[in-house]
Amino acid sequence: MELTKKYYRIAEVCELVNEPASTLRYWETVFPQLKVKRNDKGTRYYTPANIDTILQIKYLLNDRGLKIDAAATQMKVANDSIAAKQKAIERLQEIRKALVEMRDALHSLR
Repeated sequence: MELTKKYYRIAEVCELVNEPASTLRYWETVFPQLKVKRNDKGTRYYTPANIDTILQIKYLLNDRGLKIDAAATQMKVANDSIAAKQKAIERLQEIRKALVEMRDALHSLR
């Protein structure tokens, strides 16, 4: 995922990571690694690093099937290895999608 902006609003992040705003707000309370900047009015501004952290949390909860407390522990203990695994899986999913598109294109030529 190519993140080009310096800051993203919560609605943009919800679209990027496919999670509701209430989930992201809850994760802020559970995962201390997810520190989101706010302006004087309380509007949240997510950095690309925040979005990477959200994707790591999502990987632990959805792909690995961990509970919230286990995911929080994992984020404290092995944050670097989680990021590497999550990025590798994301890249493999992109490659798979491209291969499926190529296969379908070849089948349509027949």
